[in-house]
Amino acid sequence: MTDFLRLFILLYFILFFTIAFFGASFIVAKRIGKNPNVLPKGDSAYGLIGKYFKLCLLGLFLYTILLFLFSDDLFPLYLIHFLDIKILKYVGIFLMILSFIWVVVAQVHMKNSWRIGIDEESRTELITSGLFKFSRNPIFLGMIISLIGFFMSLPTMISLLFLILGIVLIQIQIRLEEVFLLKQHGENYIDYKNRVRRLL
Repeated sequence: MTDFLRLFILLYFILFFTIAFFGASFIVAKRIGKNPNVLPKGDSAYGLIGKYFKLCLLGLFLYTILLFLFSDDLFPLYLIHFLDIKILKYVGIFLMILSFIWVVVAQVHMKNSWRIGIDEESRTELITSGLFKFSRNPIFLGMIISLIGFFMSLPTMISLLFLILGIVLIQIQIRLEEVFLLKQHGENYIDYKNRVRRLL
């Protein structure tokens, strides 16, 4: 594992978490006067998904830190050798950068409607412009592409596990949000759903 890749992956996820989660949360919280992080903490099925989301993100972040500190020991473990190709690493890095830009732009387009989780206490605007003209869930799409890029640049069984877990959790979360959006926006959401695909 090259020094550039170790540093890139660590800095990438630090920036991703700082800007796409904490930064966006801070900006939206200042605008709407409440915390946009509304993932539940109870023992319901939705609460369990929120818990797994947090654990997955924490595990991913810790893995990148450990890779940076102990690259020579950790990188060879569970390496998928036939995918450890230089061109795939470059493609993976490109996808990670592209997805980061995509997520930030989607958050800007979402404006004050952006939430981490389902906000049942507020009526948010249904966003259908910007990147939302091409995907009903551009932020989740960007997160999946980011995980794909991460796996391509670092093809280990652990990064593959994060990719699979991420996709499963995102797909469940999307469907939970669709039920909520249908209840909140009715025919407007049905029309939007018929025009725009779930991801791309």
